[in-house]
Amino acid sequence: MLFVVSLWIIKRKRKTHSSKEITQITHNFQHEIGKGGFGIVYRGSLKDGTMVAVKVLSSSSSQGSKEFEAEVLLLARVHHKNLVNLLGYCDDMQHLSLVYEYMDNGTLRDHLSGKILNGDILNWNQRVNIALQAAQGLDYLHSGCTPPIVHRDIKSNNILLNRESFNNDYATHISTRLAGTPGYLDPEYYKNYGLNEKSDVYSFGIVLLEIMTVQSGDIINIIDSRLQGYFDINMAWKIIEVAMSCTSTTSEERMTMSEVVMELKQCLNINELQIEFEDTKSSIQYSSGTIASD
Repeated sequence: MLFVVSLWIIKRKRKTHSSKEITQITHNFQHEIGKGGFGIVYRGSLKDGTMVAVKVLSSSSSQGSKEFEAEVLLLARVHHKNLVNLLGYCDDMQHLSLVYEYMDNGTLRDHLSGKILNGDILNWNQRVNIALQAAQGLDYLHSGCTPPIVHRDIKSNNILLNRESFNNDYATHISTRLAGTPGYLDPEYYKNYGLNEKSDVYSFGIVLLEIMTVQSGDIINIIDSRLQGYFDINMAWKIIEVAMSCTSTTSEERMTMSEVVMELKQCLNINELQIEFEDTKSSIQYSSGTIASD
């Protein structure tokens, strides 16, 4: 089973909704599924039955209509396979809202913490694929947009998983609320009160450590014990090294997201070659065996 990772971002094709339509889409704001600096997120559905997530700006938010409009215009610039699809928005001051496609399988944090009680845990390859694809989405914001877009709030709670019906894969998405969360926030922020691409790299490094480990100690012990030893130790060391580079206290010493993507791809490629080798080895051993006759 593979995972496809995406970021909460607005695509170009989007529909303007009225305040009345937002009320109808959210079924009168009945199903709250999240809350953050932007406001409250509700589950809803469009007239054609499409499930959506609607972020409604809170009255206590510091963001006003001009900031909201600027954000919509900013996010409308980007398009990438790992960026979540914005279906529409409402610019009515009564209900300033963003209407996204609905991610139906919780957050990465939910899965890592065991909150998703479906009996499954993320295996090693799934975790590395999630990390790689999240890195690709983030790299696009940094290197594929002019000027570069700094996310500013990369964390496991903002990485959403969506099971794809046609092949049971997952899609993973990262929210674009520009905020910053203690524990994930670049320590250099407290010196210059500014965030840049390397700030995102730092936050991603924290997420990478979170994906792979559960406690401090020897490499064998810090990898999530629920994997029951089913991971490649050399690959684990490499990923930990990437994470430690990302979380260097000085931004100059951190990798770029392009370098992170390259390193994670290399890890996956080596792992796939090892799996193919083991499969070929098993096949040769089986075909060279003899069958005893009576």
